[in-house]
Amino acid sequence: METVLDLLNELEETLDNSRAVPFSNRVSVDKEELYEIIGEIRLKLPNELKQSKWVIEERNKILIDAQKEADEIIKNAEERVKRMVDENEVTKLAYEQAAEIVDSAKKTSKELRIGAMEYAEDVLGSAQERLRELKNVVYDESMKTDQYFGDTLSVLSENIQELRLGR
Repeated sequence: METVLDLLNELEETLDNSRAVPFSNRVSVDKEELYEIIGEIRLKLPNELKQSKWVIEERNKILIDAQKEADEIIKNAEERVKRMVDENEVTKLAYEQAAEIVDSAKKTSKELRIGAMEYAEDVLGSAQERLRELKNVVYDESMKTDQYFGDTLSVLSENIQELRLGR
């Protein structure tokens, strides 16, 4: 399965392997082939965006699971404290242990949340960079194609003018 980057490489290769136009740094390209590659790029983009959406959803699931786990740990700690209230020393120990468990749960929850956010940020940043690169490549190629057609039309106009003057 080709990715957008693979298709961009294919687009570059097509340009590199295109026939040179004599007396210029321009190349003659198969327009249909370029349109086909650009079409495939457009089809692939939604998949990469879906993958980014999936990453965000997974991050949210991780955060929800971490919060549930923290809530469960806190609930268990509170129940344990209630059972140990019978004796003063036991109660004191229970409060200390409950505090440690709560702190541990908060720390674990925070670490999971931060990890999920960093992962999602990395993936989204990567997708953003890929899209930015693709936009630049498509724009550059569009400008080159426009310039090529403009130059070709100018040459044709000059040739027609020379033919008319030569009559």
